[in-house]
Amino acid sequence: MNPKIKQKLQNIKQQLTVVKLVASHPRTPWLSRIMLLAALAYAASPIDIIPDFIPVLGYLDDLLIVPSTIWFAYRMIPADVISECKLQAAQMHPIEG
Repeated sequence: MNPKIKQKLQNIKQQLTVVKLVASHPRTPWLSRIMLLAALAYAASPIDIIPDFIPVLGYLDDLLIVPSTIWFAYRMIPADVISECKLQAAQMHPIEG
């Protein structure tokens, strides 16, 4: 496998771990937890607001809704909680290269 692709996949795995850790952290506000879980559920769900078979627009909703929901949720979470979870995720899934 291409080393750059492998590194990107490891980065995605690490970022998903950060989201999971932040969502389960006791100091994370409940609204942020709901938003994070809703974003992950929407990403994993086969039901979309705009069906994927519609060219361009079908995937555009996934590219806009999920990251913006996670961004808004992160804005409400204390910075030290996010830093702590990032450090913990980096220890769990180190990125090689």
